[in-house]
Amino acid sequence: MQLLIKSSSAILSSVSSRQRCPQASGLESIAPLVSTAEETPHPITTTIKGTIPTWINGSFLRNGPGKFEFGEDRYTHWFDGMAMMHRFHICEGNVTYSSRFLRSDSYVLNSERNRIVVSEFGTLAMPDPCKNIFARFFSRFTIPKATDNAGVNFVKYKGDYYVSTETNYMRRVDPQSLETKEKVDWSQYVAVNAATAHPHYDRDGATYNMGNSYGTSGFFYNIIRVPPPEENAAKEDSEDLNGAQVICSIQASESRKPSYFHSFVMSENYIVFVEQPIKLDLLKFMLYRIAGKSFHKVMTWDPTYETIFHLVNRHTGKKSEVKYCAAPMFTLHQINAFEDSGFLVMDMCCGDDGEVIADYTLENLRRDTGEEMDKFYNSMCRNLPRRYVLPLSVDEETPLDQNLVTLPNYKATAKKTNPGEVYMTHEELHDDELLQYGGLEFPQINYDQYNGRPYRYFYACGFGHVFGDSLLKMDVHTKELKVWRYPGFFPSEPVFVASPRATEEDDGVVLSVIITPREEKSTFLLVLDAKTFTELGRAEVPVNIPYGTHGVFNGMG
Repeated sequence: MQLLIKSSSAILSSVSSRQRCPQASGLESIAPLVSTAEETPHPITTTIKGTIPTWINGSFLRNGPGKFEFGEDRYTHWFDGMAMMHRFHICEGNVTYSSRFLRSDSYVLNSERNRIVVSEFGTLAMPDPCKNIFARFFSRFTIPKATDNAGVNFVKYKGDYYVSTETNYMRRVDPQSLETKEKVDWSQYVAVNAATAHPHYDRDGATYNMGNSYGTSGFFYNIIRVPPPEENAAKEDSEDLNGAQVICSIQASESRKPSYFHSFVMSENYIVFVEQPIKLDLLKFMLYRIAGKSFHKVMTWDPTYETIFHLVNRHTGKKSEVKYCAAPMFTLHQINAFEDSGFLVMDMCCGDDGEVIADYTLENLRRDTGEEMDKFYNSMCRNLPRRYVLPLSVDEETPLDQNLVTLPNYKATAKKTNPGEVYMTHEELHDDELLQYGGLEFPQINYDQYNGRPYRYFYACGFGHVFGDSLLKMDVHTKELKVWRYPGFFPSEPVFVASPRATEEDDGVVLSVIITPREEKSTFLLVLDAKTFTELGRAEVPVNIPYGTHGVFNGMG
């Protein structure tokens, strides 16, 4: 791959994130990375190269789409593929691998009928050809039930693992056997119609998430709190979301065009919901089945809207009366947030247009090597790390049109522009070197010790291709990079695991699953020293694994 790199003097803050990153030429096809794989339900041994530290004791769990067709029916969008769970069990320097398809209702029904009968994000299930013409016609006027194809992430509530997507359904799973357990409906516990696959966890064991709801009174973004498990509660092999409650409901700025969201921000005392200009047209949503359009067709990027940050005290559920605004931007994943001397510092992966989600169709991802793949990649948004700083004490006495960010060495600004309104500009959390790696996504930190607290390091995938093609370690103090990158290798989201006697933030390892389109059955689990970002070892697995989404490390005693 050839990268044409712009000089730093030509890069201006007014240039979009996509334009700032280099254009690519000669990108290889990644079609094998979005092809159906076979499950490996019984653990198999791997071949160890180098050394896997013996102190690592647990399972690296991964999730993502793994089956893209049933019979003659084909899925349209990458997100639609049936969820496939992966487990790398690490113990005493050895690694085994297993995988299973999630036995969701969607998977079971599709398998039984050998065709797609449940609609997904980008694929609309067609009426049953066995029905008569009248039944098929009227079936278009029935809004289909949400899918339980939970292929985005592993999440944890009250000590139990679930796999999750962005509907109201999750599936509880056994993290050891990857057995699918009961379907869980959020709406049976709290008044929400959906929830994210990116909850946050506090140090007391409570879990926070965001969901939405809509009705005659409008559209609301809801902050959900699930309490910690009770110490003396009888442990039954069943779901337990009892005690879940909505602690704050935020009304959409425009009820007919609410914003899409994938995650949210949490510090020790605050939650911030980012209302961004990716809009859902609710009228289209209600009519999309009649029109024969899939869900992603009702999402549009509309930069005529500003970005609004809704600040909520997570202990009281009280929403700030201050409206925090910024220029239009797109974000999927937040890096971290922390409080510092009366300010809330928020670090996020951001881009300047939000067309990227709809672009990830399988047709685009399976383009041929060369011009067609280059054209697709070069048209896409690039996400870069940015820092926003919210002043927490804004009142009637706060002066207008003055930069309120008084923290030393911070370049982000916040100005009170009207009573009760603050406009913010961001600080770039990177140097020009990052641009040659295509920006970054899938950020991870030392979550257990530094989530919601001042931190220094985060890890991510660099996107010099349509999928991540490098692993990056970023120092947010110096903006320096460490990089792991080899041609033809595509790493998964990096997950940090701290060493047992860690005294420093980056004392541990980073785990990532590496796949390649160049050779069959050439997957390996990569273990990097988090401090030096050099390879310690790898566990080679003789299976094909499709490109996935998110994962967690489940430590064992």
